[in-house]
Amino acid sequence: MQAKQNIKNDSFYRHIFKLVLPIVLQNLLSAAVSSTDVVMLNYVGQSSISAVSLASQYASVLFMVFYGLGTGVTILCAQYYGKGDMQAIQVLEGIAMRFSLVFAFVFAGLALAVPREMMRIFTNDAELIELGASYLRCMSVSYLCWGVTEVYLAVLRSIERVVICTAVNMLAFVLNIILNAVFIFGLFGMPKLGATGVAIATSLSRLVELVACFMVSFRSKDIKLDFRYIFVSNKVLFSDFLRLSLPAVGNDIIWSVAFSMYSVIMGHLGTDAVAANSFVVVVRNFGTVLCFGMASAGGILLGNMIGENKLEESRDGAKKLMKLTIITGVIGSLIILAVMPLALKYADLSPQAMHYMKYMLLINTYYVMGAAVNTTLIAGVFRAGGDSKFGFFCDGIAMWCYAVPLGFIAAFVIKLPVMWVYFLLCTDEFVKWPWVIKHYRSGKWLNNITRNDLFTENAD
Repeated sequence: MQAKQNIKNDSFYRHIFKLVLPIVLQNLLSAAVSSTDVVMLNYVGQSSISAVSLASQYASVLFMVFYGLGTGVTILCAQYYGKGDMQAIQVLEGIAMRFSLVFAFVFAGLALAVPREMMRIFTNDAELIELGASYLRCMSVSYLCWGVTEVYLAVLRSIERVVICTAVNMLAFVLNIILNAVFIFGLFGMPKLGATGVAIATSLSRLVELVACFMVSFRSKDIKLDFRYIFVSNKVLFSDFLRLSLPAVGNDIIWSVAFSMYSVIMGHLGTDAVAANSFVVVVRNFGTVLCFGMASAGGILLGNMIGENKLEESRDGAKKLMKLTIITGVIGSLIILAVMPLALKYADLSPQAMHYMKYMLLINTYYVMGAAVNTTLIAGVFRAGGDSKFGFFCDGIAMWCYAVPLGFIAAFVIKLPVMWVYFLLCTDEFVKWPWVIKHYRSGKWLNNITRNDLFTENAD
């Protein structure tokens, strides 16, 4: 089967915007859900906001695991889609699903069995521990559903079914917002559950999202959500998946865990710092949706082109993608500046927390530019060309040898003020720039990683 459309029959810019718009809409909806969580909990109390913010770090880590697996499978699937090999894509989906379900069951089991111990990693505040533990127990169901849907939707995106993915995500996100209101405020006769209500709403919406994926699969003529492929063996594809996906997964895990360490640092600097950061994360998410959408769409498009063995066109496409990334980074900074007055007006926080939030938002106006360039190159361009190892080593060194130790020293050894600690933590993206840009210019990331004769006897 041939790819549904040759890239050469469409300009790069036109094609990438056809991909990026649904992805940006999906990212906007995701950011909207996070913002409604914070806005609604704003009327419950600062402790609820802080508890959910800290407990959500586990979901953030798990998301990066699924994102890494999804990116890993996308690296291969996008190139095999360009090559026209749909059977290889289906087998790769089964391989990725094996790993995602293992992680989902581990996190769900921990959330059910030891939620208080999980919260104690982030805070020693008894109230936050109890609120967060209740939240984590209810979130366990969502982890299981998430492990299936993230892989399946990643595969669909890799074959350019981005509109379908956006529709499924939109259903889950809108339902999540409605259920948040029902369970947080006790609408329609339901009890007022506060922070726990957020977790229940998320789990129910994830369950509906999983059902929607099965419905899409039933109507699909090519890529199915078929658990039988979990047990299909192909040594060549499995080896390629491990070689390419494990560094991507490792990259996203070390990045997300390091980011969680930032929350550990902030969590021990007081509830004002935690609450302020909760609002800042929401605003920053809106500022980065276009940047990250461009990275995802660019990775898919470049992967398709490389799978068709159009290496020079891919190199030229990467240059165009970088120009678009600079523009989207500037737009992201302007979005944060535009939203800042609203956040400062409507946030119901203590005066100290409001002070922190104001300057944290200002710091993020430049931080999004660093994040935009690095995400586009590491998670988009490099991975599209089958290079997932560079990001693993780059993020590992920058965050674990620089940012995390610097944050701990600044906060607990030198005992700098909260805002100085936050500023230092937000220098991590710019430390990576020299090595990331140098690697991009070298062209070593550009590789066609597809194989022929995958399903002969020797391939198994």
